[in-house]
Amino acid sequence: MVLIPSGEFMMGASETELDSRDSERPQHKVRVPTFFMGKYPVTQMQWRVVAAMPQVNRELQPDPSLLKGDKRPVEQVNWYQAVEFCDRISQHTGRKYRLPSEAEWEYACRAGTTTPFHFGETITTDFANYNGNYTYGEGPKGEYREETKPVDQFGIANDFGLCDMHGNVWEWCLDHWHNNYQNAPTDGSAWVSGGKSSRRVFRGGSLYNGPGNCRSASRDNDLPEQDRSNIGFRVVCMVPETL
Repeated sequence: MVLIPSGEFMMGASETELDSRDSERPQHKVRVPTFFMGKYPVTQMQWRVVAAMPQVNRELQPDPSLLKGDKRPVEQVNWYQAVEFCDRISQHTGRKYRLPSEAEWEYACRAGTTTPFHFGETITTDFANYNGNYTYGEGPKGEYREETKPVDQFGIANDFGLCDMHGNVWEWCLDHWHNNYQNAPTDGSAWVSGGKSSRRVFRGGSLYNGPGNCRSASRDNDLPEQDRSNIGFRVVCMVPETL
C-alpha cells in the first residue's frame, strides 16, 4: 500500500485531448483526501490468500483467472467479488478496505500530471502492456503481447509510487456509471446516486486495448455481475484518524 497525499486536480479530459470522449467531460476540479492505495493490481497469489479467509457476504473461487500466474493480476472477477475481497481484508485486519472511487483512481493515476498518461504525452509498450498494433499521437507501434504480465514487469512507477495504472487489466471502481461528469461530486467520493445504477465503472485500459483506452482520463463500464479476462482491481484503505 502506498500513501497518496491529499490534493486538488482537474478530473477528466479537455476537448482537445486525442481520443477523448464526451463521457470524460466536463473537466472539473476535485479535492481528494489522503488515502492508501495498492501499489499494484491485486495478484492471483493475493487473491488465493483472501479467498481462503472467512466469507462475509459471498463465496470466492480460489483460482478464477484465465491467464494464470502468481504475480499476474487476478481477472475473471466481477465487481461484487472484488467488493467481497475488500470486505474480507477489512474483517481480517480491522481496517477499512474498499475499491477506489473514480476520482481517487484518476487522481492517483495522474500523480500531479495533466498529460494523457502519467508518462507524458504518449506511451509505448516498453512502459505498459496494451495492444501495440495501435499508436497514440506521435508514439510508435509496439508489441501486442496478448496476455497479462506480472504486475512488476516494467519496474516503472508514477510520482506517487504506483505501477500498472495504464494497461494490463482494467480496474473496477466503486462508482455507478454516469454518461458524463455533469453534477459529479467534487470531494473525491464515489458517485453512487443517479446514473445507471445497474452498471459499474472501470479504469486504466487493458492488454487488449489500444493506447487511447489507457489514458488517465479514460473510463468505461459493465454490469457488476460481469467478469472478463481483462478486468481486475486494486484496493484502497482509509487513513486512520491518528495518522
